[in-house]
Amino acid sequence: MTRTRRRLVTAAAALFIIALVAAAGVHIAARQLQSRIESVLGPRASVGSIHAGWTGLEVLDLRIKAAPGWPAEDELRAARVRVVPDLRSLLGGPWRIASVHVEGGYLSAWRTSAGTTRLLPALLEQRTPSGEAPRIEIGSVELGDATLAFFDGSVRQPALPLRIEKLDAEAGPLVLPRLDQPIKIKLEGQFKGPQRDGHIAIDGEYTPATRDANVHARFAGVDMVALQPYLLKVAEAGVRRGALDLDLHATVSRNRLHAPGHLTLVNLELASDGPLGTFAGVPRKAVLAAMTDKGRLDVKFTLDGQLDDPSFSLNESLATKIASGLAESLGVSLSGVVKGLGGLVKGLFGR
Repeated sequence: MTRTRRRLVTAAAALFIIALVAAAGVHIAARQLQSRIESVLGPRASVGSIHAGWTGLEVLDLRIKAAPGWPAEDELRAARVRVVPDLRSLLGGPWRIASVHVEGGYLSAWRTSAGTTRLLPALLEQRTPSGEAPRIEIGSVELGDATLAFFDGSVRQPALPLRIEKLDAEAGPLVLPRLDQPIKIKLEGQFKGPQRDGHIAIDGEYTPATRDANVHARFAGVDMVALQPYLLKVAEAGVRRGALDLDLHATVSRNRLHAPGHLTLVNLELASDGPLGTFAGVPRKAVLAAMTDKGRLDVKFTLDGQLDDPSFSLNESLATKIASGLAESLGVSLSGVVKGLGGLVKGLFGR
Protein backbone atom coordinates (compact mmCIF):
# COMPACT_ATOMS: atom_id res chain seq x y z
CA MET A 1 0.00 0.00 0.00
CA THR A 2 1.44 3.33 -1.00
CA ARG A 3 1.94 6.13 1.50
CA THR A 4 -0.81 8.22 -0.16
CA ARG A 5 -3.28 5.35 -0.02
CA ARG A 6 -2.45 4.71 3.65
CA ARG A 7 -3.13 8.35 4.44
CA LEU A 8 -6.48 8.24 2.62
CA VAL A 9 -7.50 5.08 4.47
CA THR A 10 -6.45 6.59 7.82
CA ALA A 11 -8.37 9.81 7.10
CA ALA A 12 -11.48 7.88 6.04
CA ALA A 13 -11.33 5.77 9.20
CA ALA A 14 -10.94 8.87 11.34
CA LEU A 15 -13.94 10.53 9.67
CA PHE A 16 -16.00 7.37 10.18
CA ILE A 17 -15.11 7.26 13.88
CA ILE A 18 -15.93 10.96 14.29
CA ALA A 19 -19.30 10.46 12.54
CA LEU A 20 -20.03 7.41 14.71
CA VAL A 21 -19.19 9.31 17.90
CA ALA A 22 -21.31 12.26 16.80
CA ALA A 23 -24.27 9.99 16.01
CA ALA A 24 -23.89 8.26 19.36
CA GLY A 25 -23.78 11.65 21.04
CA VAL A 26 -26.99 12.72 19.29
CA HIS A 27 -28.64 9.45 20.35
CA ILE A 28 -27.59 9.92 23.98
CA ALA A 29 -28.70 13.56 23.92
CA ALA A 30 -32.04 12.52 22.39
CA ARG A 31 -32.60 9.98 25.19
CA GLN A 32 -31.86 12.59 27.81
CA LEU A 33 -34.03 15.12 25.98
CA GLN A 34 -36.94 12.65 25.91
CA SER A 35 -36.99 12.54 29.69
CA ARG A 36 -36.74 16.32 29.81
CA ILE A 37 -39.63 16.85 27.36
CA GLU A 38 -41.89 14.42 29.20
CA SER A 39 -41.38 16.38 32.42
CA VAL A 40 -41.75 19.82 30.82
CA LEU A 41 -44.97 19.22 28.88
CA GLY A 42 -47.02 19.22 32.04
CA PRO A 43 -50.22 17.49 33.21
CA ARG A 44 -52.47 18.87 30.44
CA ALA A 45 -50.34 17.30 27.71
CA SER A 46 -50.82 13.95 26.02
CA VAL A 47 -48.46 12.22 23.59
CA GLY A 48 -49.13 9.30 21.27
CA SER A 49 -45.50 8.18 21.33
CA ILE A 50 -41.93 9.44 21.63
CA HIS A 51 -39.07 7.85 19.71
CA ALA A 52 -35.40 8.61 20.30
CA GLY A 53 -33.28 7.86 17.22
CA TRP A 54 -29.81 8.49 15.86
CA THR A 55 -30.79 11.86 14.37
CA GLY A 56 -32.92 13.19 17.20
CA LEU A 57 -36.30 12.83 18.80
CA GLU A 58 -39.72 12.32 17.22
CA VAL A 59 -42.92 13.12 19.11
CA LEU A 60 -46.18 11.87 17.56
CA ASP A 61 -49.74 13.05 18.21
CA LEU A 62 -48.87 15.77 20.69
CA ARG A 63 -51.73 17.64 22.35
CA ILE A 64 -51.80 20.24 25.11
CA LYS A 65 -55.31 20.91 26.37
CA ALA A 66 -56.19 24.47 27.32
CA ALA A 67 -56.84 25.48 30.90
CA PRO A 68 -60.32 26.65 31.95
CA GLY A 69 -61.06 30.13 30.62
CA TRP A 70 -58.94 29.75 27.49
CA PRO A 71 -60.96 30.68 24.36
CA ALA A 72 -60.00 27.47 22.50
CA GLU A 73 -60.12 23.79 23.38
CA ASP A 74 -56.37 23.25 22.90
CA GLU A 75 -53.23 25.33 23.26
CA LEU A 76 -51.31 23.11 20.85
CA ARG A 77 -51.76 20.08 18.61
CA ALA A 78 -49.20 18.50 16.32
CA ALA A 79 -49.19 15.33 14.26
CA ARG A 80 -45.38 15.12 14.38
CA VAL A 81 -42.65 17.11 16.12
CA ARG A 82 -39.02 16.44 15.21
CA VAL A 83 -36.47 17.67 17.74
CA VAL A 84 -32.72 17.73 17.03
CA PRO A 85 -30.64 18.16 20.21
CA ASP A 86 -27.48 20.23 20.44
CA LEU A 87 -24.49 18.12 21.48
CA ARG A 88 -23.32 20.88 23.80
CA SER A 89 -26.10 19.79 26.19
CA LEU A 90 -23.98 16.73 27.00
CA LEU A 91 -21.32 19.01 28.44
CA GLY A 92 -23.62 20.53 31.05
CA GLY A 93 -25.21 23.94 31.38
CA PRO A 94 -28.66 24.84 30.00
CA TRP A 95 -30.50 22.46 27.73
CA ARG A 96 -29.80 23.33 24.09
CA ILE A 97 -31.93 22.23 21.16
CA ALA A 98 -30.61 22.76 17.64
CA SER A 99 -34.00 22.76 15.90
CA VAL A 100 -37.68 21.91 16.28
CA HIS A 101 -39.84 21.13 13.24
CA VAL A 102 -43.62 20.86 13.65
CA GLU A 103 -45.82 19.13 11.07
CA GLY A 104 -49.63 19.22 11.06
CA GLY A 105 -49.62 21.81 13.82
CA TYR A 106 -52.40 23.85 15.44
CA LEU A 107 -51.62 26.72 17.80
CA SER A 108 -53.95 29.06 19.66
CA ALA A 109 -53.09 32.50 21.03
CA TRP A 110 -55.18 34.84 23.17
CA ARG A 111 -55.02 38.60 23.52
CA THR A 112 -56.84 39.44 26.73
CA SER A 113 -59.12 42.42 27.32
CA ALA A 114 -56.15 44.08 29.06
CA GLY A 115 -54.08 43.80 25.86
CA THR A 116 -51.73 41.04 27.06
CA THR A 117 -50.99 38.36 24.47
CA ARG A 118 -50.64 34.82 25.83
CA LEU A 119 -49.16 31.92 23.91
CA LEU A 120 -48.56 28.36 25.16
CA PRO A 121 -48.87 29.14 28.89
CA ALA A 122 -48.41 25.43 29.68
CA LEU A 123 -44.83 25.74 28.42
CA LEU A 124 -43.86 29.41 28.46
CA GLU A 125 -45.49 30.34 31.78
CA GLN A 126 -44.44 27.22 33.65
CA ARG A 127 -42.70 27.80 36.97
CA THR A 128 -40.68 25.56 39.27
CA PRO A 129 -40.90 25.72 43.09
CA SER A 130 -37.91 28.08 42.96
CA GLY A 131 -40.04 30.51 40.94
CA GLU A 132 -38.68 30.15 37.40
CA ALA A 133 -38.69 27.47 34.75
CA PRO A 134 -35.30 25.99 33.81
CA ARG A 135 -33.41 27.64 30.96
CA ILE A 136 -33.76 26.07 27.51
CA GLU A 137 -32.08 27.39 24.36
CA ILE A 138 -33.63 26.58 20.98
CA GLY A 139 -31.83 27.40 17.75
CA SER A 140 -34.91 27.51 15.52
CA VAL A 141 -38.56 26.46 15.45
CA GLU A 142 -40.19 25.71 12.09
CA LEU A 143 -43.87 25.16 11.31
CA GLY A 144 -45.09 23.69 8.04
CA ASP A 145 -48.68 23.92 6.82
CA ALA A 146 -49.87 24.85 10.30
CA THR A 147 -52.95 26.65 11.65
CA LEU A 148 -52.93 29.62 14.02
CA ALA A 149 -56.15 30.54 15.84
CA PHE A 150 -55.89 34.03 17.35
CA PHE A 151 -58.55 35.26 19.77
CA ASP A 152 -58.55 39.00 20.39
CA GLY A 153 -60.41 39.97 23.55
CA SER A 154 -59.20 43.57 23.39
CA VAL A 155 -61.71 44.56 20.69
CA ARG A 156 -64.80 42.72 21.91
CA GLN A 157 -66.22 40.06 24.23
CA PRO A 158 -66.38 37.20 23.57
CA ALA A 159 -62.97 37.41 21.94
CA LEU A 160 -62.83 38.04 18.19
CA PRO A 161 -61.65 34.84 16.44
CA LEU A 162 -59.11 35.21 13.62
CA ARG A 163 -57.59 32.29 11.76
CA ILE A 164 -54.48 31.79 9.64
CA GLU A 165 -54.11 28.54 7.73
CA LYS A 166 -51.43 27.04 5.47
CA LEU A 167 -48.98 28.76 7.77
CA ASP A 168 -45.26 28.34 7.14
CA ALA A 169 -43.18 29.98 9.84
CA GLU A 170 -39.67 30.08 11.26
CA ALA A 171 -38.54 31.70 14.50
CA GLY A 172 -35.33 31.66 16.51
CA PRO A 173 -33.23 31.64 18.46
CA LEU A 174 -35.39 31.32 21.58
CA VAL A 175 -34.12 31.42 25.15
CA LEU A 176 -36.81 30.13 27.49
CA PRO A 177 -38.40 31.11 29.78
CA ARG A 178 -37.15 34.69 29.82
CA LEU A 179 -37.40 35.36 26.07
CA ASP A 180 -35.10 38.33 26.58
CA GLN A 181 -33.12 38.03 23.35
CA PRO A 182 -34.18 39.14 19.84
CA ILE A 183 -36.08 36.46 17.91
CA LYS A 184 -36.00 36.50 14.13
CA ILE A 185 -39.48 35.86 12.75
CA LYS A 186 -40.63 34.96 9.27
CA LEU A 187 -44.09 33.69 8.43
CA GLU A 188 -46.55 33.46 5.56
CA GLY A 189 -50.07 32.15 5.54
CA GLN A 190 -53.65 32.36 4.36
CA PHE A 191 -55.82 34.77 6.34
CA LYS A 192 -59.31 33.23 6.48
CA GLY A 193 -62.39 35.37 6.02
CA PRO A 194 -66.12 34.74 5.84
CA GLN A 195 -66.27 35.89 2.21
CA ARG A 196 -62.70 35.56 0.91
CA ASP A 197 -59.22 34.47 1.96
CA GLY A 198 -56.26 36.84 1.95
CA HIS A 199 -52.52 36.54 2.32
CA ILE A 200 -50.38 37.58 5.27
CA ALA A 201 -46.59 37.85 5.52
CA ILE A 202 -44.55 39.05 8.51
CA ASP A 203 -40.80 39.21 8.96
CA GLY A 204 -38.43 40.95 11.33
CA GLU A 205 -37.20 40.75 14.93
CA TYR A 206 -39.08 40.77 18.21
CA THR A 207 -37.97 40.56 21.86
CA PRO A 208 -40.96 39.47 23.98
CA ALA A 209 -39.45 40.42 27.35
CA THR A 210 -38.85 44.08 26.37
CA ARG A 211 -41.34 44.29 23.46
CA ASP A 212 -38.61 45.81 21.30
CA ALA A 213 -39.39 45.08 17.68
CA ASN A 214 -38.56 45.81 14.06
CA VAL A 215 -41.29 44.11 12.06
CA HIS A 216 -42.63 44.44 8.52
CA ALA A 217 -46.19 43.17 8.05
CA ARG A 218 -48.05 42.84 4.77
CA PHE A 219 -51.71 41.91 4.25
CA ALA A 220 -53.11 41.38 0.75
CA GLY A 221 -56.74 40.82 -0.18
CA VAL A 222 -57.87 40.33 3.41
CA ASP A 223 -61.64 40.16 3.99
CA MET A 224 -62.81 43.45 5.51
CA VAL A 225 -65.73 41.70 7.20
CA ALA A 226 -63.24 39.79 9.38
CA LEU A 227 -61.29 42.93 10.36
CA GLN A 228 -64.07 45.48 10.76
CA PRO A 229 -64.01 45.46 14.61
CA TYR A 230 -60.54 47.08 14.39
CA LEU A 231 -61.85 49.96 12.27
CA LEU A 232 -65.40 50.49 13.42
CA LYS A 233 -66.99 51.71 16.60
CA VAL A 234 -70.13 50.09 17.95
CA ALA A 235 -72.47 52.75 16.61
CA GLU A 236 -70.94 52.87 13.12
CA ALA A 237 -72.15 51.19 9.94
CA GLY A 238 -70.95 47.65 9.37
CA VAL A 239 -69.19 46.22 6.33
CA ARG A 240 -71.07 44.07 3.81
CA ARG A 241 -68.04 43.26 1.69
CA GLY A 242 -64.64 44.55 0.68
CA ALA A 243 -60.94 43.73 0.75
CA LEU A 244 -58.03 45.29 2.56
CA ASP A 245 -54.35 45.61 1.67
CA LEU A 246 -52.00 46.78 4.41
CA ASP A 247 -48.28 47.47 4.50
CA LEU A 248 -46.97 48.32 7.97
CA HIS A 249 -43.43 48.76 9.28
CA ALA A 250 -43.47 48.78 13.08
CA THR A 251 -40.55 49.56 15.36
CA VAL A 252 -40.66 49.51 19.15
CA SER A 253 -37.79 50.77 21.29
CA ARG A 254 -38.02 51.40 25.03
CA ASN A 255 -41.78 50.82 24.77
CA ARG A 256 -42.12 53.59 22.16
CA LEU A 257 -44.06 52.53 19.07
CA HIS A 258 -43.55 54.08 15.65
CA ALA A 259 -45.39 52.40 12.78
CA PRO A 260 -46.01 54.12 9.46
CA GLY A 261 -48.47 52.26 7.27
CA HIS A 262 -50.34 52.28 3.99
CA LEU A 263 -53.91 50.98 3.88
CA THR A 264 -55.92 50.28 0.73
CA LEU A 265 -59.64 49.52 0.76
CA VAL A 266 -60.99 47.79 -2.36
CA ASN A 267 -64.65 47.40 -3.44
CA LEU A 268 -65.91 48.45 -0.02
CA GLU A 269 -69.66 48.13 0.53
CA LEU A 270 -71.12 49.37 3.81
CA ALA A 271 -74.31 48.26 5.48
CA SER A 272 -77.15 50.74 5.14
CA ASP A 273 -77.09 53.16 8.03
CA GLY A 274 -78.50 56.31 6.52
CA PRO A 275 -76.59 59.18 4.87
CA LEU A 276 -75.24 60.42 8.20
CA GLY A 277 -73.60 57.12 9.22
CA THR A 278 -69.83 56.91 9.63
CA PHE A 279 -67.00 54.53 8.83
CA ALA A 280 -63.85 54.74 10.98
CA GLY A 281 -65.10 58.12 12.18
CA VAL A 282 -65.58 59.55 8.68
CA PRO A 283 -69.00 60.05 7.03
CA ARG A 284 -69.84 56.89 5.10
CA LYS A 285 -71.25 58.93 2.23
CA ALA A 286 -67.89 60.60 1.72
CA VAL A 287 -66.01 57.27 1.93
CA LEU A 288 -68.22 55.63 -0.70
CA ALA A 289 -68.12 58.70 -2.93
CA ALA A 290 -64.32 58.64 -2.89
CA MET A 291 -64.35 55.01 -4.05
CA THR A 292 -66.84 55.47 -6.87
CA ASP A 293 -64.35 56.06 -9.70
CA LYS A 294 -61.73 53.36 -9.12
CA GLY A 295 -63.36 51.21 -6.45
CA ARG A 296 -60.41 51.73 -4.10
CA LEU A 297 -59.28 54.16 -1.45
CA ASP A 298 -55.66 54.61 -0.29
CA VAL A 299 -54.88 55.85 3.20
CA LYS A 300 -51.51 56.62 4.75
CA PHE A 301 -51.24 56.70 8.53
CA THR A 302 -48.71 56.47 11.34
CA LEU A 303 -49.12 54.90 14.77
CA ASP A 304 -47.09 56.57 17.51
CA GLY A 305 -47.33 56.11 21.23
CA GLN A 306 -45.82 54.93 24.48
CA LEU A 307 -46.93 51.33 25.05
CA ASP A 308 -46.59 51.59 28.83
CA ASP A 309 -48.81 54.70 28.95
CA PRO A 310 -52.18 53.60 30.42
CA SER A 311 -53.96 56.15 28.22
CA PHE A 312 -52.54 54.66 25.02
CA SER A 313 -54.70 51.98 23.41
CA LEU A 314 -53.37 50.38 20.24
CA ASN A 315 -56.83 49.55 18.90
CA GLU A 316 -58.23 53.01 19.56
CA SER A 317 -55.11 54.58 18.09
CA LEU A 318 -55.44 52.44 14.96
CA ALA A 319 -59.06 53.49 14.43
CA THR A 320 -58.20 57.13 15.10
CA LYS A 321 -55.20 57.21 12.78
CA ILE A 322 -57.03 55.49 9.94
CA ALA A 323 -59.98 57.86 10.40
CA SER A 324 -57.55 60.76 10.23
CA GLY A 325 -56.01 59.34 7.05
CA LEU A 326 -59.44 58.85 5.51
CA ALA A 327 -60.46 62.36 6.45
CA GLU A 328 -57.30 63.77 4.91
CA SER A 329 -57.84 61.75 1.72
CA LEU A 330 -61.43 62.96 1.49
CA GLY A 331 -60.73 66.55 2.44
CA VAL A 332 -62.84 66.21 5.59
CA SER A 333 -61.77 68.15 8.65
CA LEU A 334 -61.68 65.99 11.77
CA SER A 335 -62.09 69.10 13.87
CA GLY A 336 -65.33 69.68 12.00
CA VAL A 337 -66.40 66.13 12.84
CA VAL A 338 -65.64 66.69 16.50
CA LYS A 339 -67.55 69.97 16.60
CA GLY A 340 -70.73 68.31 15.54
CA LEU A 341 -73.08 67.64 12.69
CA GLY A 342 -73.28 71.27 11.54
CA GLY A 343 -69.55 71.60 11.12
CA LEU A 344 -69.48 68.13 9.56
CA VAL A 345 -72.02 69.02 6.87
CA LYS A 346 -70.21 72.29 6.18
CA GLY A 347 -66.90 70.46 5.79
CA LEU A 348 -68.42 67.81 3.51
CA PHE A 349 -70.35 70.01 1.12
CA GLY A 350 -68.45 73.28 1.43
CA ARG A 351 -71.42 75.30 2.62
